[in-house]
Amino acid sequence: MVIRTMSAAALVMLTALSGAVPAAADAVPSVDGLTAAAVDARVEAYLEAAPLPGVAVAVTRGSEVVRAAGYGVDSRGEPVDAGTPMGVASVSKAFTALVVASLVEEGRLDLDDPVVEHLPEFAVDDPRGARITVGQLLTHTSGMSDRGFREKSEPTPADLEGAVARLADAGMVADPGAERHYHNPNYHVAARMVEVMEGEPFAEVLRERVLDPLGMADTVTVDTAAEVFAAGVAPGHVTVLGGAVSLPEPEGYFNGSGGMVSTADDMARWLVSQNTEGRTVDGGAGVPAGAVALTHAPAGGSGSAADSTLGWQGHETGGGAPLLVHGGIEFTYTAHQALLPESGVGIAVMANTGLGAGDASALLWNLVALAEGEGPTGSAAPWLLVLDLVCAAAVAAVAAGAVRGVRRAGVWVRGGRRWRRVLGAAGSAAVVLAALFPHRLISLPAGGRDATWVQALYTVPSVVVLLVVAAVALAVVWSVRLWALAAHRRRGPVRVLSGAGAVPPGA
Repeated sequence: MVIRTMSAAALVMLTALSGAVPAAADAVPSVDGLTAAAVDARVEAYLEAAPLPGVAVAVTRGSEVVRAAGYGVDSRGEPVDAGTPMGVASVSKAFTALVVASLVEEGRLDLDDPVVEHLPEFAVDDPRGARITVGQLLTHTSGMSDRGFREKSEPTPADLEGAVARLADAGMVADPGAERHYHNPNYHVAARMVEVMEGEPFAEVLRERVLDPLGMADTVTVDTAAEVFAAGVAPGHVTVLGGAVSLPEPEGYFNGSGGMVSTADDMARWLVSQNTEGRTVDGGAGVPAGAVALTHAPAGGSGSAADSTLGWQGHETGGGAPLLVHGGIEFTYTAHQALLPESGVGIAVMANTGLGAGDASALLWNLVALAEGEGPTGSAAPWLLVLDLVCAAAVAAVAAGAVRGVRRAGVWVRGGRRWRRVLGAAGSAAVVLAALFPHRLISLPAGGRDATWVQALYTVPSVVVLLVVAAVALAVVWSVRLWALAAHRRRGPVRVLSGAGAVPPGA
């Protein structure tokens, strides 16, 4: 029963996630209805329907800032506004890629250059690592992977130099350029390469080459999860039973791959530059147009990275229009950004709920639909609530089943067939292993991405709690059964306590 319940819960979760991307339409409508009031209405309707406490949103069209605003509150109860610091997670990769592209524009390096040519300290535990190119880092085709190096399970380094040094023991899962495996250390290496080439910290290079030219004064990049919140971000949330619970972010290393903190105002400036060949919001010179174009160009070919660009991913809108997109997921906050090149629309969403809720992505697709004149798309909130309720009911059923199993230990001793006992023991062992290693289970549908036990708990708390309760219940039942079996073999049938008095086994 426990295994059947968990399978149903997994099906609910997969259904919710698969429904996050809108279906394609027959034609691409205009963006005439993309107004500040329409954006407000779409976001506020989403907040009413989902347990999302607060979100910051930037929507642009060409050089126009349609809307940059905050909605709701943070975990301290303070209103989120256009100047509220928010973590952007892996949206940071597009910024790192632009810095590298600016060096390419200057002739300082080439995307086909081996990384070791510019970063001699870079090495992995595989001779193929010497062939990894700069472009392969930025398109996740280096051959490195979470399966070869469990990035999130490793100790957190202090800086980019340490993040690269720890790769000395990393394995590779493919030849450079052969396969695409999303892997954060690719961008740690790229950012460290920039540091070494420029002779100053990556944060300073990013500020000089991108942030200051675009007027993004309230945006920074930092090294670790703790520093994200030290930069002013309020603690984020995990969704449980239809509500949002504020929790500390699990530790992790972010710089270059996911360490940026920004605001809705600043992200609007960024989006404008992406759709105006690098110009600022007032039309001035910002970042090199050639560098922007380089980051938007798809890798091409027929491989798994054909739609990958530098820091972005090629996609299509629900209406079939070209789309550049990149999400950012942490365990208590998320972000997502998109560019619609044909209409010049840019959208960025920063939510203070984590990966398990998927709010930033769901709201981004809502706003993409708005840009195409389509109605709102749903969130995963109803399905996640169903999942939590199913798991809560299953916890109660497991507890009741454990009580019954203990009471009937004598019946099990006297009447069970050996093959049924073996199957029962095997199934129970599988549940215990699942409770010990849920992070390994969730990595399977995530393409082998690494996670820790705590991060699995943050992602699907009700499922992990169910697994733990089931494992403890089964351990108790089997302990009582084995004690009863041993006593039976030593002294004959034993009496198992039930309620206030002793009763014969099986009563």
